[in-house]
Parts: sequence; C-alpha cells; structure tokens
Amino acid sequence: MTILISITGYDPERWAEIFRRAAPGRQVVTAPAGPADPAIRYAIVWKQPEGLLAGLPNLTAIFSLGAGVDHILRDRTLPDRPVVRIVAEDLTARMSEYVVWRVMDHFRRGFAYRAQQGQKLWHERLQPAAREITVGIMGLGNLGRDAAEKLKVLGFRVAGWSRTERRVDGVDTFAGEAGLGPFLAASDILVVLLPATPETKGILDAKLLSRLKRQTPLGAGPVLINAGRGSLQVEADILAALDAERLSEASLDVFESEPLPAASPLWTHPRVFVTPHAAAVSDPTALVPEILKQIEAFERGEPLRHVVDRQAGY
Repeated sequence: MTILISITGYDPERWAEIFRRAAPGRQVVTAPAGPADPAIRYAIVWKQPEGLLAGLPNLTAIFSLGAGVDHILRDRTLPDRPVVRIVAEDLTARMSEYVVWRVMDHFRRGFAYRAQQGQKLWHERLQPAAREITVGIMGLGNLGRDAAEKLKVLGFRVAGWSRTERRVDGVDTFAGEAGLGPFLAASDILVVLLPATPETKGILDAKLLSRLKRQTPLGAGPVLINAGRGSLQVEADILAALDAERLSEASLDVFESEPLPAASPLWTHPRVFVTPHAAAVSDPTALVPEILKQIEAFERGEPLRHVVDRQAGY
C-alpha cells in the first residue's frame, strides 16, 4: 500500500521521512516507478505535475497538503478518485492566528502608528472599542467558523457570508447573492477565506468593493484582509479602491501571481501589508498523523471525511 508524496514548492523528502517514521510498515515514495506504477494506493500532493496521477491503476484516494484543493483540480487529467482536503486543528489554528493578528493590527491603528514612529510624531489616534466594529468573514467553512469564534472572544461583532445558508452561534449570517449586499454594508473589516472556484474567481473586484460601506467607526473606509486564494482578487481594482479611499487599508497573503512579482505596486503601497502566502503553513509533524488516521479508518471500512465536491470546487 504505497504512499506517493508529490510536492512542488516544499521539500518532499522531509514530508516523506515523517510519513515513514509515522507509518514504518508502509512504502513511501516521492516519485512513481513509471507512469502506471501499480503499487501506489494513496497520493499526498501539493501542486502535483499535470498527468502524474492519471495512469496509476490502483490509486484509491488523493489527499491535499493544504486546506485548498484548486491546485489539484486544475489538473485536466485528474483521475476519478476521491480528493480529500485537509482539516486539521493545527492548520485551522494557524489561520485564526493570522486573521486575529491582522484584524487587531488594523483595528489598533498599526499602519498609522508605524508611520508616526518614522516621523517621531506623538499623536493619539481615534480608537473605538471592539464592540463597535463588525468583522465580516466571507467563507464559513472550518477556517471561517474558527476565526469567528476567536474574534467574538475579543469582543468584535462578527458577520458571515457563504454561498449557501449556514448558521453559526453568535454570528449574523448571510447567504447567496441576496445576502451579499447587506453583509458587505455591515462589514467594517472584511476577511476573505473563500475557496478558489469558478464562482469565486475575481470576486474581489471593483463592483464588490463599491458595495462596502463608505465610513467605519475607525474614521475611514473599510479594511480588506484576504487569506483565501489569490484568484479571488483583482489587484488593480484593490489598488484603485485604496487610492480612491474606498478601502482604507489591506492585508494580503495571496496573490494573482505567486511569488508576487517585484514590479507589483502592492509591495510599496503605504497602506498594504504583504505576507508570502504564509497565513497557515502546512506543518508535516501536525498534518501527517491526521492523514494517516484517515487512511487507516478508510482501510477499516469507514468512509473518507472531507471529500471534495469537484463541481463545487471544495
């Protein structure tokens, strides 16, 4: 029951070694023994080469090494096997840490105070209470719901939007196109945790940004935080909204093209905070045991959990 590890952008041998230590009775490889390797039962992938999985006759399931699966589904030769997204406490906690960090930095006027420090300027800024601020979360999956819980503890009002109706205790929820306008109008800080699907591609465009409120309790326009996928955003429209002060500030962890090109004006914009797709890093020591638990349960006859709906894209 061989496990194939195919990773682009990370060290596959590091992952393979941790798998070998955690499952010493299994064969773990970083490349198939030919395009039709009959030994491979499971593939653990991140941005695998197109066609790599197509000819594996005994492949049973494909596991993503991240919360997203768009990097898998873009393979036009992908075989008809279950694709499983990772849902792990460690990954969820890391994303919530990022969201809370960026919300708090914007909320407590981090941009303004850093600029003042550079000028040696002593000036107290307007600071509303957390209870006066509504953080709107686009995407109420595992990541969005956990981030909402953490923000509620800090005293923020939290609203949430999803494609279909979801109920979350203590969160004002909105759904579908009918709910999008009211949700955006309520959000002072907009946090985006949506998956990459055909429906969400370019959703953060001029039209959506124009539906945000004009003024927030922070004394300026709303804030945008995107830690979902780069394909969600139209970066030219975000820059235009910042320059027109339709957005006051933005924190972006994901981009249309990654790594973010050196020529991108996002690098140097005074009201944009850039991180290199690092909001929730996949840690093999935390994720390998979760994947192996799934495989072992599946081999006992239990159904796979967190299987992706290919049509929906998540």
